[in-house]
Amino acid sequence: MLPIENFLNKVINGDVLEVLVQIPSDSVDLGITSPPYNKKERYGGWLVDKVVYKGVRDVLPEEDYQKWQVDVLNELFRIIKPGGSFFYNHKVRYENGRMIHPIEWLLKTKWTFWQEIVWNRKIAGNIRGWRFWQVDERIYWLVKGKPEELRPEHAKFTSVWEIRPEPGHKEHPAVFPIELPTRIIYSILDGKGIVIDPFCGTGTVLVAAKILGHDYIGVDISKDYVDYTLKRLDQAEKERNRVLKEISLHAVELTFEERKEMGLWDRKLKK
Repeated sequence: MLPIENFLNKVINGDVLEVLVQIPSDSVDLGITSPPYNKKERYGGWLVDKVVYKGVRDVLPEEDYQKWQVDVLNELFRIIKPGGSFFYNHKVRYENGRMIHPIEWLLKTKWTFWQEIVWNRKIAGNIRGWRFWQVDERIYWLVKGKPEELRPEHAKFTSVWEIRPEPGHKEHPAVFPIELPTRIIYSILDGKGIVIDPFCGTGTVLVAAKILGHDYIGVDISKDYVDYTLKRLDQAEKERNRVLKEISLHAVELTFEERKEMGLWDRKLKK
């Protein structure tokens, strides 16, 4: 293993497991990612024809895919500090009449489930009527030990996040809107920390971390995406306004404790 300083503020082009095994244990504060979904490059809708990545095939037997995800998540568990968190974005898939849920492999990892967040994207990619339109994805808050309690201005958000998909950065078929990692990083990290995205794609998580003043580590097997991310990081200031707009939502007039002390909580319950 190499010192953590060797990885800070780097975007590494390589196989995710080969890179992760080089990172020291208990060295990273927070992780956020959305891996390839193993959609076999044949499922699309009106938003995208097919989900095809540059430099890698998203085609694996489902059993192999799930084992790979367990291996990656367990390696990340080793890397994250005690008390640290990892936010894992995925979705419920349907294949040959069978529902495939991320819980199937997440329960096989070393992580503790802290919360399931529903990401309401408000838009669906399918145009057929076999099922009700799937507008949601899931974000699993996984923890290594017990995390710090959220401050009131962050805890006020519900477990359903209504954030529309990213309209730009069309070089990648599944880009995070920058508001999503901004909400996570700003809520979880109190003071400067290290944020990792092991499937960094076009670098949205890394850009959010940089704007918020944190160190970052990005990994992607596609050189095209790594090159794109490096250019995007160089121009990160162009995205600051969107980050600041998300931060502006993290405000409360009175904390839970202040409302209780003023009797507002009891008064509300008696109505």
